[in-house]
Amino acid sequence: MNDPYLYPHTDVLKNLAHIHDADMFSQMEAEYTAMRLAELAAEEPPGQYDFAGLCEMHRYIFQDIFEWAGKPRAVNIEKPEAALGGVSVEYSDCFDIADDAGRVLREMNRYPWEREEPAKAAKAFSGVLAGLWKVHPFREGNTRTIVMFCCQFMESRGICMDILLFGANAVYLRTALVAASAVFSGLGDRRKPEYLERIVLDAIKNPIDSDVT
Repeated sequence: MNDPYLYPHTDVLKNLAHIHDADMFSQMEAEYTAMRLAELAAEEPPGQYDFAGLCEMHRYIFQDIFEWAGKPRAVNIEKPEAALGGVSVEYSDCFDIADDAGRVLREMNRYPWEREEPAKAAKAFSGVLAGLWKVHPFREGNTRTIVMFCCQFMESRGICMDILLFGANAVYLRTALVAASAVFSGLGDRRKPEYLERIVLDAIKNPIDSDVT
């Protein structure tokens, strides 16, 4: 089946700059998203941590690149992963995206983050990251959107996250997300969450002290 998000006979996503060359598109995409992510990092957290808020963050990050920025994907996708021997993570069916993401986000909002010790918070936060990432709500840009969204959520709960650590170790982070999401309908549960938990624990800083100005 042809992917309606791609230019015909290419692997390049249709974009607002009408760039068909893969290298040029990759460079343009990286520059614009880096700018938007920096803007988000400098602003106050949005305070809306539901599916609509996640979609709005994706729209903000990718508004310069995709016409469909902020809209859930309308097709099912597979991405062969070297870490899984060429097998793809089983992402959510496109018709289940809102329900699956909403379930993870409700759990995230209910969890008592403020009262949790760092090791347990890291384990729980890793579960949220992996669960939301496995939904893969958007055709592209899931990792950047979900990491920023979830880190800002943690900041709103008084837990400071070193988001630069995730950016500096992007390859490791994505591989860790893959390993933590390896649940298959036919092969069963093959998850290895410890890699993701390790970098998340490293990224959790000391709780914000409200008495410090």
